[in-house]
Amino acid sequence: MITVDCKDIDALKSPLAIYTSDQVGAMPALKLHEFVLAPITDEYIDPSNVIQAIKSFLTSLSIEKHFAVIQKKNTITIIPIDDYKLEAKPSGPTDQFFSCVHCGHVTQFEAVHNNHMKIHYL
Repeated sequence: MITVDCKDIDALKSPLAIYTSDQVGAMPALKLHEFVLAPITDEYIDPSNVIQAIKSFLTSLSIEKHFAVIQKKNTITIIPIDDYKLEAKPSGPTDQFFSCVHCGHVTQFEAVHNNHMKIHYL
């Protein structure tokens, strides 16, 4: 599993997780300021492929020159190089979802997610 720290680009966390997971063939699980990529099968996720996908995503938005992508073991961090600020997230309903790393079950409700996770450990 690879963790991608997105605290400096929090507004782009969800679309970045979707794009990256599609590029490397992994299942994303969103957290507060990061997302985790878990392999769909028993295959290894190459961190260099994840870094390349992140850089490609930033390039598609023409903001690649404002951010650096750094790897430390199984954690990849996206840090700002200059004072560039992304637009703030609108305050309103969030698009936060809970995703099961085992089977991909997705829900908006944490209680439902926690109950679902229990079935994998029976």
